[in-house]
Amino acid sequence: MNRQVLSEPQSAHPTVRRELVDLLYTAFPQVLALCVTSAIVAVTLTLVTPDPVYALTAVLIVVIGAGRLLSLWRYPRRAALSDRQVVYWERVYGIGAASFGSVLGLLASRALQIGDLPGAWLAFGLSMSFCVGMVSRAAVRPWVVSLTSGLMLAPILVTALWQPEIQFKVGAVLVVLFWTTMQEASRHLSSAFIERLESRQALAQRANQDFLTGLPNRAAFLSALGGATGHFTIVAIDLDGFKPINDKHGHLTGDELLRQVATRLRQCVAERGLAARFGGDEFMLLQYVHPGQSGRDEAATLARNAITALSLPFHVIGLSLRIGASAGVIVTDHKALAATCIEAVLDQADHALYVAKRAGGGCWNWGDYVDDGPGAVVQRLSA
Repeated sequence: MNRQVLSEPQSAHPTVRRELVDLLYTAFPQVLALCVTSAIVAVTLTLVTPDPVYALTAVLIVVIGAGRLLSLWRYPRRAALSDRQVVYWERVYGIGAASFGSVLGLLASRALQIGDLPGAWLAFGLSMSFCVGMVSRAAVRPWVVSLTSGLMLAPILVTALWQPEIQFKVGAVLVVLFWTTMQEASRHLSSAFIERLESRQALAQRANQDFLTGLPNRAAFLSALGGATGHFTIVAIDLDGFKPINDKHGHLTGDELLRQVATRLRQCVAERGLAARFGGDEFMLLQYVHPGQSGRDEAATLARNAITALSLPFHVIGLSLRIGASAGVIVTDHKALAATCIEAVLDQADHALYVAKRAGGGCWNWGDYVDDGPGAVVQRLSA
């Protein structure tokens, strides 16, 4: 059972799991205090009662404790970790805690075996303190508590059952009850904590997500744009002919149409960028591009693909509907964005979009040389 727990830690949403693992690695002061205390106890027992197992446990406590402290110090708190890396660091913590717990259990077990009652009292008290610390700190990942406490208490339990006195056997039963209580407490604390984190995450997501289409909203787009680096394109899109359909067929049809529009725009940017709904029938695309002319070609392709995708028929509640789209396109980089302001850049894209709309729709216009005169230069699908 322990091997299964070790190989498959309790699942959680990747973002939530990262927060849980971050919490595990805030335990440096507690782990340092425990390592120092355990080393003092083990060395003291070795000096008072020379025993090779005592000496071995003292060495293991120092070595494993140093390894745990090193892993806590090396944990990359501020780095962006992949899901696999988060799982790796969680297992590093779990293996370190389980190894340390095993040695503490061995120390207490050995004290009972050789009849060193003062030593057993010290070692068992140290083990109980370790268990309490595990529940208070590592309960956010119950598998760590379960594995560590099981490996620590198992040798104590076996040794107690091996003793002829009835008191030891009663104590063994109490150890089993204690272990069971620890599991229940850790599962309860973990569930409550994960639920709280997921609720907070859901609230944050709703604050940055358009409720109708599921796309990021204006706030999320502005945040992404503010953090953009390198070269990127901004494509402002407005639907052509949406209002008449919404007025004729009703808001339910209009809402479903907007959801399908969102799906097509999401497919246009795929994993390379971001599609957001600004409100009504206005959308924004953000995508990283190469510098120079190749970047402008990529931006033009994105605008052309979006307009093409939105010109195809939509099948909504038994109806086949057609709309169109116009776009304003800008290619810039984070340095140019920093030299001005985000709203000014978006206004430039909106101005280009307005020119495309006035030209009859179904086309796109560059935002860096907007011509809003009668002969405005726009790019149609055939261009």
